[in-house]
Amino acid sequence: MLLNDVQIKSGVVGGTLLSTVFTISLDDVLFTIIMAVIGAVVSFFVSAFLKRLSSKNRKKKT
Repeated sequence: MLLNDVQIKSGVVGGTLLSTVFTISLDDVLFTIIMAVIGAVVSFFVSAFLKRLSSKNRKKKT
């Protein structure tokens, strides 16, 4: 019974992965990579700006 469950699960996972691979185009992958890079850059600069703003406020208070 356990072997049958493993075969069914692997068949479902394999079929899902294969059907997903063929429906995702290269344009979608590139778009996702570009958006991730833009998000990371914006996040970095916002964090740096807030850190600088926070350190200026601390210096003014002391």
